[in-house]
Amino acid sequence: MLARTVSVPAATLAATTLTVAATLAAPPGVAAAGSVAHGRVVSADPVDTTPHVLDGIVNAITLVGGTVVVGGSFTEVREARDSAVLERTNIFAYDLATGRIVHGFEPYLNGAVTSLAAGADGTVYAGGGFSATDGVTTRKVVRLRLSDGSPVTGFRAHAFGGSVTSLVRSGSRLYLGGDFTHVGRTPRTALARVDAVTGAVDPEFAITPGAPRGSRTRVHAMALSGSRLAVDGSFTTLDGLSRPQLGLIDVGAARAKVADWRTDAYAPSCSAAFPSYVRGLDFAPDGRYFVVVTSGGPGGPRKLCDSAARFETHVRGGTRPTWVNHTGGDSLYAVAVTGSAVYVGGHQRWLDNPTGSDSAGPGAVARPGIGAIHPTTGRALSWNPTRDRGIGVKAFLAHPAGLLVGSDTIRLGHEYHARIGMFPLP
Repeated sequence: MLARTVSVPAATLAATTLTVAATLAAPPGVAAAGSVAHGRVVSADPVDTTPHVLDGIVNAITLVGGTVVVGGSFTEVREARDSAVLERTNIFAYDLATGRIVHGFEPYLNGAVTSLAAGADGTVYAGGGFSATDGVTTRKVVRLRLSDGSPVTGFRAHAFGGSVTSLVRSGSRLYLGGDFTHVGRTPRTALARVDAVTGAVDPEFAITPGAPRGSRTRVHAMALSGSRLAVDGSFTTLDGLSRPQLGLIDVGAARAKVADWRTDAYAPSCSAAFPSYVRGLDFAPDGRYFVVVTSGGPGGPRKLCDSAARFETHVRGGTRPTWVNHTGGDSLYAVAVTGSAVYVGGHQRWLDNPTGSDSAGPGAVARPGIGAIHPTTGRALSWNPTRDRGIGVKAFLAHPAGLLVGSDTIRLGHEYHARIGMFPLP
């Protein structure tokens, strides 16, 4: 099937082309969600150029210069205006401006990719459940060259005892989150910082999550703004300090330490099927606040089950969320904060639904699979492109030309966009 052609105003196309060109002209660097501010909400009409992932799920997206790298669990892709099916195993790359799939970048990872981070010098870091890349041992994390897909042999940050679910790069440092127990021979429970070139474990970062909710300690998501690293996951302590499922770490000093910031908002239990229910998180571009999204099942207006919640970054001691937006019983997995909007994705049916219980309560608004929230009021914006709900959105990436979306379904904005799509800035 080919992508349906839609009519986009010439001015919109011109503006998007200019913005993409500016992105391509910029030097390669980290394009992490939360680092890009938008002055307005993105269009609800997806661009027609994004390629299609023909099976599985997209878990992660990053941008290296003008190249989009996509990770997940899949085996086949194709370009939007070409019928040729290409084999790609759990990772591929394409040109942001044209949608053309990058040939030559065809690494074979023998397990799912769940996290990506842009590297220097035309490279990308991938984390997940794999143990080898093209037959070379790369346990759970690898640095790949975009030029030919080969692993960078000098990078040796092998993780043992579990997978890598989250990656954040900051200059010469790379943060790893997951449910591993060691990096190389160094004990590190679920969280580590390594040298971005060599993969050597940083002895000045030894923050230890503990007292898990469930059977394993896991860091599910991370985001970095300035000197503060936000982490969430299946833990209730950080270095022995009470931090139920969410905490901030000060990484600006010579030795990292747990920040004097805490919340008990995620201390209550949700459904027994979700002992830990925090999922995605993202900082605002200016770093003043961040937003956490959750699973958990219907919990009512007094709990943060199945919700998005805003927290202020620079407060001390205990804090409550500034606002909470409930889905009324459906999971949210991904969030991107651009200043003009808080984009949330999962398999939700509604937003503004605090009293719903797998139903639309008073005031609920339909936002199937994807939606946007006002950063100040916490109420749903009118933006409502819709998508097939499926498992849900697992990845967002805000960049200067718009918002990339990765999921497990094939309809986005009422069009065929298999598992990846992009909403441009109008």
